[in-house]
Amino acid sequence: MSGEEQREGQEAMNVYSITLAGPAPWGFRLQGGKDFSMPLTVSRLTPGGKAAQAGVGVGDWVVSIGEINAEDMTHVEAQNQIRAATDSLSLSLSRAFNAGGEQKC
Repeated sequence: MSGEEQREGQEAMNVYSITLAGPAPWGFRLQGGKDFSMPLTVSRLTPGGKAAQAGVGVGDWVVSIGEINAEDMTHVEAQNQIRAATDSLSLSLSRAFNAGGEQKC
């Protein structure tokens, strides 16, 4: 019987980065933005699409698009940055965990 580890500092968020090979479609939809007073969030994934295959989850927050911080982007600014990516799309996202932090091995 081994002891269980809990990492209190990381229970809320986990930032990860992906690069999707172009061209579009990328296989996800966003909601929110500075103009909606909400973080840019993945609202929908295309089953089997590029984003889903890369492990993106519904509810994940967009931290950056390419090298640009997405925190202060409006919805349209984010759309424009994504549309401007033709050869590849690099995103940093933050995955929110359940408050209980349940994870069974």
